[in-house]
Amino acid sequence: MTDTRGPQPQYEGYATGPLPGEREPAPGQAGPYHPPQAYPSPPGGTQGGGRSHGGQQGAGTAQATRRPRTGARTTPRTRKARLRVAKADPWSVMKVSFLLSIALGICTVVASAVLWMVMDAMGVFETVGGTISEATGSNEGNGFDLQSFLSLPRVLIFTSVIAVIDVVLATALATLGSFIYNLSAGFVGGVELTLAEDE
Repeated sequence: MTDTRGPQPQYEGYATGPLPGEREPAPGQAGPYHPPQAYPSPPGGTQGGGRSHGGQQGAGTAQATRRPRTGARTTPRTRKARLRVAKADPWSVMKVSFLLSIALGICTVVASAVLWMVMDAMGVFETVGGTISEATGSNEGNGFDLQSFLSLPRVLIFTSVIAVIDVVLATALATLGSFIYNLSAGFVGGVELTLAEDE
């Protein structure tokens, strides 16, 4: 067979030059080859070439350091939640209203006793009682005795009866109100509340 392709060009680099493993390093390269890095090295440098290129790596690290944006908000936003009271448990409402009405009844009895003592110390009952007895008195007998009628035991008994009635009525009305609220919440959705975090 004969070669009809004609003379082929010779590649001088591969024909006359050394192989890639036999080439000598370039004159300006004075150390092991370091491939390019996607991220800068830490400030301390690496074990191999960190000492010779310490200045360049320090400058690159300083440029690559992120700085906070001046327009960023640093004040935390107050979170808010919008909730809806869909149902009130009648049993829990009854217990809470019962305890609150008992506390209110005790406060009423104590306040009545303190008020009676203050008015008695000021002489109000004596002055008003004398005026009423003179107005209602006659020649045959004395008039109405206000001091004996508004004595401290009678005032405390009357106030205690009022406090007991208040406890019963307040508990019953609160429980009935919870039932009415549940019925109305089924139609209109209930009371909406907006809760916010304390700053």
